[in-house]
Amino acid sequence: MPGKVDWLARNLPVEGERAGETRVGDLARDDIVLCGLGDASADVATRIDDSPYGFALVMSSGGTLLGRLRRSAIEDGTDATAEELMSPGPSTVRPDTAVADLREKLDAKELKTAIVSTPEGHLIGVVLRRALGD
Repeated sequence: MPGKVDWLARNLPVEGERAGETRVGDLARDDIVLCGLGDASADVATRIDDSPYGFALVMSSGGTLLGRLRRSAIEDGTDATAEELMSPGPSTVRPDTAVADLREKLDAKELKTAIVSTPEGHLIGVVLRRALGD
């Protein structure tokens, strides 16, 4: 039977004395470029260029995160699909991750963003390192 940890990992509402603590899921942004496996990489590249991120997230038709397509992987003029150029299974964090823990992880790897998803791989959003404070 699912418990409290499962509830929190799905970014569901909480009650109690720690309910007011900011967690990574609270900071996740949903302004990320999404695409499907069969999307033309040239079309995705144009959308990435208009985005605050240097990548798009490749999603299944059922809403599961499948991969990350970096703008740098797309050669201008190519007719490749997102599936052909994506990096499958990107690293993600759960929405109940403590802000300080994610800050430490991103700093250690010199990363600017983290992808937030549920245990089933459903996208919640992206957190920018600068949103985590010092």
